[in-house]
Order: sequence, then C-alpha cells, then structure tokens
Amino acid sequence: MAGILAWFWNERFWLPHNVTWADLKNTDEATFPQAEDLYLACPLAFCIFMVRLLFERFIARPCGVGLKIQANGPQKAQPNAILEKVFTAITKHPDEKRLEGLSKQLDWDVRTIQRWFRQRRNQEKPSTLARFCESMWRFTFYLYIFTYGVRFLKKTPWLWNTKECWYNYPYQPLTVDIHYYYILELSFYLSLLFSQFTDIRRKDFLIMFLHHLATISLITFSYVNNMARVGTLVMCLHDAADVLIEAAKMANYAKCQILCNLLFAMFATLFISSRLAVYPVWILNTTLFESWDIVGPYPSWWVFNLLLILLQLLHSYWSYLIVKTAFQAISKGKVGKLNPLHVSKDDCSDIESSSDEDDSPPAKQKPHNSTTNGTNKSHGTNGYLTGASYPDEH
Repeated sequence: MAGILAWFWNERFWLPHNVTWADLKNTDEATFPQAEDLYLACPLAFCIFMVRLLFERFIARPCGVGLKIQANGPQKAQPNAILEKVFTAITKHPDEKRLEGLSKQLDWDVRTIQRWFRQRRNQEKPSTLARFCESMWRFTFYLYIFTYGVRFLKKTPWLWNTKECWYNYPYQPLTVDIHYYYILELSFYLSLLFSQFTDIRRKDFLIMFLHHLATISLITFSYVNNMARVGTLVMCLHDAADVLIEAAKMANYAKCQILCNLLFAMFATLFISSRLAVYPVWILNTTLFESWDIVGPYPSWWVFNLLLILLQLLHSYWSYLIVKTAFQAISKGKVGKLNPLHVSKDDCSDIESSSDEDDSPPAKQKPHNSTTNGTNKSHGTNGYLTGASYPDEH
C-alpha cells in the first residue's frame, strides 16, 4: 500500500519541476492546499443530501403546493398481465411486429396498445411537484454559491488579470474563502453524483454522470496541485447559467409560460456565450498558453487541461441541443410552447409527451371474440384506456 501511495503521489507527476511536497507543507507564515483537506467533502456531501431532503419536504413542497403544481404522477395504465410481462421482461418500446402480435392476442387495436405502453412508461416517472422540488433545491444552491463566488472573486486580482493565476505558482497561499468555496462545490457535486441513482432517471444519465466525474476530477486536481485560483474562475463561470435553467424549469412546472420562455432565452444566451466564447477565450487561454509561458507544462498540467477540454466538448454538445430545440420551435411556430426541459443538461426527457394524434378520441377497439381466453377477458377492452395528453415535459 505504501508503494502504491508513493507512486500515486509522485511529485514529478503532480508538481512542476524542482518542486516537492515538502515545499508545500503548511507553516506559520502560509497555508497551502493539502490532499487530506478534501476528505471533509465526503461527510459534508451526505449532510448536503440530508439538507436537500429537508428543504424539499418543508420549503419547496409547500411552495409548489401554493403554486397549485400537480402532486399526482402521470395517469396509470390499465392493469394487464400480458402487457405487463412484455413491459418488464422483454421491452418497454415494442416494435411494429410485436405490437401486431399483441393486438391479435388481446384483441385490442395497435393504437390502444401503444397508448398503454406510453402510459406505463410514464407511470414510472415522478410527479410534477417532485420535479419542482428538485429544481428549487438546485436553484437555491446555485444562486447561493454563484453569489458567494462573485462576491469573493471581485476582490481578487486574478479575476481581472488571469496571469495572476500563475505568478509565484505553486507557492500561492490558500485563503479561507478559497478553501470554503472548493469544499462546498466538491461536496455538492459528490452529492449529485450519488443522488443520480435515486433521483429522476433521465435519458442523458451517462452524459451527466460523465459531467459530474469530470467536474469532481477537475476540482480535486486543481486543489491538490494548487491551481485553485483558476479553479475558482471555472466554478463561478459554470454556476451562472445553472441558476437560470433551474428557474426556467420551476416556471415551466408552475405553468408560467411567458416567464419560462424569458428565463430560457436568458439561459440560452448566457450558456452559449459563456461556454463557447468566454470559457475558451478566458479559461482555456490561461490554462493552455499563459500557464505554459509562466510555469511550463508538467504531467498533471496535461491531465488538468485534458479535463478542461473534455468539459468544452460537453459544452458544445449541450449548446447544439439548445440551438436545435430553439430552431425546431421557431420553424414549427411554437415559440410560445418552447420547453426548457427538452435541452437542459440534467433534465433531458423526463417525461415522454403524447403525440398529437393522442389528443383526438382513440379508435374503437375490436369486440371480443368467443375464443378470447380468461386472461384476455379480465384485461381486454373492459375498462377503457384513456388517451389524455400528458405534460409535454422532457
């Protein structure tokens, strides 16, 4: 174990040439980031998760109820043993051939079976109120941490001159503000990483999991090798747009469409400008070029910049989704119904929407024939499968 630790904490990987860990030990004159400081983030992540549960239960939920947000989940599908077995054991999205086979077996028309599977898929989704509570929690945290970051950074020289991130590096003392900022951000993203497995399941689960891992790795890397100054710039820049998208989602859940559209437009503008313009020109420029000129590259420098470039690729992907959704809404003349949940990086496809045809009365089902078995009698056309539309929330 000692050999593994010695290999992992190799100074030639983590630190610039001619710098050792002994040089960065805390003294009476200066305090430097220590790897063991990050251990505090694990219990704090659990505490943040518990605070979230209390916040959603006693603050967010009453607010949602006051806004008359729906507390019930999507309409449940009519019980049917045959379809339930297909849904749980074979597929949740049956193809045309399987639909035709089920139609003959149950003596139902294909459209009714399609509607049953859609209802059954949506049945596993949480209520609008639950999603509102989650968004309100994230909005509150992002607003707090972004406000803290701005108030702290406006007093620092590296906000106005990014070369200050590298002067006298790595012998830059750790301040209380930087330590608090880092530990809180790391704890929050750790809580998000683990709560992904208990939260609302989304289609971009793997993308978000990769995002959280990259973020946690960046925070850890930049803290351990004392790139904390540029790390604070990265965190503050990313928190800005997150505030707006969570606000837009809350407005959408509360059916305040005009406010939702306004917030989404603000989010899209800020996200694309900050992630595709400010981030590469301001952040990547200083980590790739200014640091090269002032400090020079070393192994962990390459890893750190690789993670930053990975983050840029994720930015490009999400920006593409935003622009694509906006153009689709404009081309179809549905700007007033533009839904931020179609493109938000952590709320992609929460609930499937019904197709336009489901707004019309469904086709009548075939009558039972005399050969229908007992199972089909109990789960056939007795008890109509309603075709009500679901909230168009993705």
